[in-house]
Amino acid sequence: MRRACFLLALGAALAGGYALAQQAGPSDARRALYMPFTPPPGERTTADVAWPAPASISLPAPIPGIGRPASEAEIAGWDIAVGGDGRRLPPGRGSVRDGEELYQTHCAACHGEFGEGVDRWPALMGGRGTLNTDQARRTVGSFWQHAPAVFDYIRRAMPYAAPQSLSNDEYYAITAYILHLNELLPEDAEVDAARLRAIRMPNRDGFILEARPDTPDEACMAGCRAGRPVRIEVDSRQFVRPGSHSGFAEPQ
Repeated sequence: MRRACFLLALGAALAGGYALAQQAGPSDARRALYMPFTPPPGERTTADVAWPAPASISLPAPIPGIGRPASEAEIAGWDIAVGGDGRRLPPGRGSVRDGEELYQTHCAACHGEFGEGVDRWPALMGGRGTLNTDQARRTVGSFWQHAPAVFDYIRRAMPYAAPQSLSNDEYYAITAYILHLNELLPEDAEVDAARLRAIRMPNRDGFILEARPDTPDEACMAGCRAGRPVRIEVDSRQFVRPGSHSGFAEPQ
């Protein structure tokens, strides 16, 4: 099997939380900064607990004669999200060995042969122990909280040029190979829904919940300053020389 030195980062984002130190859990003082709330009891994971809904949100009234309710079949085609605890993982299975070949075909051009990342495309492996440093590298192995979420993202968004174009077995195999690159699976491993649920990711406990949204949701179109004065905090002329044709000579 191909192996590699450890680098990292994958995109983007995971369910609602703020990633803190990887090895040690965030302190009570740090937690207090992020408006934490207590999740309901049960077997649900933190990735599956919804943020408390704002009291004032309501959907607009339907306009008579325009549109119709979506059918269950239409919704099913889009509603493919998998929970962090593995709820709604589809049937199927895939091996690390099969995943290596699929990864080289569909993923390596952007993410590197060993998940190290190419140019500005994110790395998928490495970076453990860096999240609480000034050189944090967020990858599948260092940052992601739940293995089923890795499968979910890859199936929904990848390959970049043709998302959702592979079979569930192929997506399981690619997921298995990426987990193998992060030393979370041996090279002879095979994964299915049950095996993915059982994998404990290194940063599983590095997230805390926030009671969002934490800003008002009322639109303001007039009188938004409520009588408060408007001040110029920064003058662009300190960055662009007047007369350089790269900006205005006077504040606008």
